[in-house]
Amino acid sequence: MDARQQTDLKDPSRRSFIKQSSLLTAVALTPATALKAAEDHLDEQIAGVLEKLPLRMEVNGEMHNLSVEPRATLLDILREEMDLTGTKKGCDHGQCGACTVHVDGQRVNSCLTLGIMVNGKKVTTIEGLAKGDVLHPMQEAFLKHDGFQCGYCTPGQIMSAVACINEGHANSEGEIREYMSGNICRCGAYPNIVNAIMDVKNGGMEA
Repeated sequence: MDARQQTDLKDPSRRSFIKQSSLLTAVALTPATALKAAEDHLDEQIAGVLEKLPLRMEVNGEMHNLSVEPRATLLDILREEMDLTGTKKGCDHGQCGACTVHVDGQRVNSCLTLGIMVNGKKVTTIEGLAKGDVLHPMQEAFLKHDGFQCGYCTPGQIMSAVACINEGHANSEGEIREYMSGNICRCGAYPNIVNAIMDVKNGGMEA
């Protein structure tokens, strides 16, 4: 091993430079047809991943047959494909609860739920709570107790509040606060939200 090779081994930056230079030389000498073939293959792989899949689900009592990308979230499908914009996009990371909907009666964060995961299931959004012009008891209670200010989080709060009662987690103010903690209100309407839920709970509401 000569002195130059010994210097290469001792100097990581020199070794890195030599490796990068070799890689660039190899790419430069690669035939254009080979590079084009590799690019086309990558495009085919991406297209395969994003190929749309059939989705059949019942939303607010009505059956829908859709074609969606595997990566599409339930939130985006509801808002962009079905124009059900009552379900809000807040943090888009499952931390604020603004996108809460019911899937087969269970509350979920629709921003974390892929559309294909609800294939064959029943989805209820805030638009599906009322019976025509007759508001759901929880909607009436939020109005009665001023359980909102700006209103952006309110659809998710109401959907979660209905589920909170149906799950049997509304037996006290403390329990309500615990099981509603996944829904954030930046305006700070929490006391009124708790009062609304307690009012409905005491009235014997069932969703």
